[in-house]
Amino acid sequence: MMTHTTATVSDKAQIAEDVTIGPYTVIEDDVKIGAGTKISANVYICAGTSIGTGCRIHMGACLGNEPQDLAYKGEKSYLKIGNNNIFREHVTVHRGTKKDSSTAIGDNNYFMCLSHIAHNCIIGNNVIICNNALLGGYVEVEDKAFVSGGCLIHQFVRIGTLALLGGGVRINKDFPPFMSTGNDNIVTAYNTIGLRRAGITVHARKEIKEAYRLLYHEALNQSQALSTLEKIVTSQEALHLIDFIRTSKRGICARHSNRDIS
Repeated sequence: MMTHTTATVSDKAQIAEDVTIGPYTVIEDDVKIGAGTKISANVYICAGTSIGTGCRIHMGACLGNEPQDLAYKGEKSYLKIGNNNIFREHVTVHRGTKKDSSTAIGDNNYFMCLSHIAHNCIIGNNVIICNNALLGGYVEVEDKAFVSGGCLIHQFVRIGTLALLGGGVRINKDFPPFMSTGNDNIVTAYNTIGLRRAGITVHARKEIKEAYRLLYHEALNQSQALSTLEKIVTSQEALHLIDFIRTSKRGICARHSNRDIS
């Protein structure tokens, strides 16, 4: 372990031998850090935090601090971080609120400067959270979603796979997989470019386009659109979209009727 002389590292922390720890960083008790992780200066890693292998934590980040939740009573909770995640300057991620609960982050995610992940959030894999984006408590973000700078995500909201949220939008309903927006709380398009870049098959892309048309551009209510889709789609992606909507507790973001999908 390569630790700067000014760093404060608990003897009770479990840290792999090749971890690098920068100046004035603090690592509390009950912290686990996997091999190949690099920690810059002035980072604070709180008790109950586990970090996987190959992560990069930049200056001023704070991981695993107490949740900003009046319901929190000081009980033991956790922050669980997977492998190959990047936390840029001054990112904050809080641990769970309820006893033994966790905030959970998967693998290969990128959290840009000043983004905030609140208590009990669940972040999948290959997610990008841009500068100053704020995720409230219990938010779930599925794989490969892109949350642009300054976005505000209300507590308990779900953001679907390969969703694309434009800069500064505010979302307080579930945002469906494969869709995109540049406006508050509505769907303005499906994520055409993101689907291609992710290697989604032509067949699946066509089904997602049809799903977008039925959900957002036909005179059908949600139940009618979903029933129609269930009869015609076969791809895993389209079926996931249907399941996401059917299991929504908050309802999904509304349609924007002035969008051309040609």
